[in-house]
This record gives sequence, structure tokens and C-alpha cells, in this order.
Amino acid sequence: MASPGQDLGPLLDKDGVRLTVDDAIATVTLTNPAKRNAQSPALWRALAEAGQLLPGTVRVVVLRGEGKSFSAGLDRQMFTPEGIEGEPSFIELARSGDAELDAAIAGFQEGFTWWRRSDIVSIAAVQGHAIGAGFQLALACDLRVVADDVQFAMRETSLGLVPDLTGTHPLMGLVGYARALEICATGRSVLAEEAVSTGLANLAVPADQLDDAVRDLAGALLAAPRDAVIETKALLRGAQDRTYDEQRGAERAAQTRRLRDLAGIGE
Repeated sequence: MASPGQDLGPLLDKDGVRLTVDDAIATVTLTNPAKRNAQSPALWRALAEAGQLLPGTVRVVVLRGEGKSFSAGLDRQMFTPEGIEGEPSFIELARSGDAELDAAIAGFQEGFTWWRRSDIVSIAAVQGHAIGAGFQLALACDLRVVADDVQFAMRETSLGLVPDLTGTHPLMGLVGYARALEICATGRSVLAEEAVSTGLANLAVPADQLDDAVRDLAGALLAAPRDAVIETKALLRGAQDRTYDEQRGAERAAQTRRLRDLAGIGE
């Protein structure tokens, strides 16, 4: 996909991440196709910075990866004794104290947490491999549009690890406990048809139509008034933690705010 607003120049372009903005649409692109957009701590820091740099005009954020794969997961060099230059290897991290290790993982997660902010709707455009950290990055977004060649897989368990980049919560919410456990514990691939039928993906299209499908979805999201989308997103996000009656009350409160706002009546 041609990044919206690229002619305006990127707001961020480093460590395998580029952020461009065109008025209400921002595009975050993973820019290392030669390594299938493999992920590293530097990339995670750049993703977190991209979230911090979003202008207030942005309503929709598109996440995409250059090349044939969205992201093939962790850079395997992180598992070697020498690790990635300038970064602690996993072996070094494992030798640190509990508090230090917890803080390091929390820092890694920051690149995955802002995609569900109430003031934006995020769309992952996913083609080819979305493995491990790549799968979790796609899961970090509100919506997923996939190419028909997509291959989701949670391979952490095969490496003796667990998914720790915020992917388990949205995965459970989308497919339920039994299927989430099976996907994570086996590390098997989830292809496009299953992704759509289980709710992992909103839509699957031929690879050459992925850009247009995401563009159409972004346009449809922008057609609704911003405040109504924000309130609706908050209602839906909070529903899983509320009882039926509590959700009814939340709906009434939200609608009261919307009606008063539309009528120009303050709280």
C-alpha cells in the first residue's frame, strides 16, 4: 500500500518503522522486507514512539508490512549468545533480577499497547507470514484485513517461551479459550479462511486487493462522526467486563452524552 501522506514526509523513519500521516489517516509501516520484517527491541521502541507522535487529527491508523510478509516474528539473532548489537540478548535478560526482567518485558510491550486507544481505530493489513511477535502485533490492532496468503501462527511455545507481547488477551476475546489454547500450544498456522470464520480477521481478499480493501474500510470508518465512534468503541471494549445490566447502564450514559452534545447542551 502506498503510505497516505508520504509526499508530506514521514514523522518517523527508523529501526524498521516508518510513520506517515495524511490528515485523519496515519500509516505505520514495517520497513525491513529483506528480513521479513523481523522484530527487535529497537523496532518495538520505534513502534511506541510512533504512537506518541500521532497528531490529534488522526482517527484511523493503518499498520502494514513491506514485502511478502507482514512480520515473521522475533529476530532470531536475539536468541544467540551475542544477541543484536547494542541490545541485551535473551540470555543476558534471563540472568537479570526479577524486577529488571519484568521492567524490560513491560518496555517491549509498549509498542503493542497504544493501538487500541479510544480516540483511534487501528487496522492491520496482513499478508504472508504473521508469526509470533508478528501475530501479536496484528492482534494489537482493533481490526484485521488479510490477504488470502496469510499465515498466522503463535510459535513462542515451540521456543520454550510464552506469548508476552499483549497477544493473549485479544486472541482469547476473538476465538475463545479452547481455540486460543490450541493455536498457542501447537504453534500451527491459521490461514485466511479460518481467520475470517473464527473472527481473527474481519475480511480476507486476494493479495493484490489488500490495499484497496483497507483503504475502503478506513474511508467507511471516517464517514461516521468521530465522537460517536469513540463512544461506541469504549462501550464495546468495556462490555466484556460488565454484566448485562451494567452494559445497559453504560449505553444509557453514553447515549445521554451524545444526545446532549448533538443538541448543544452541556453536562
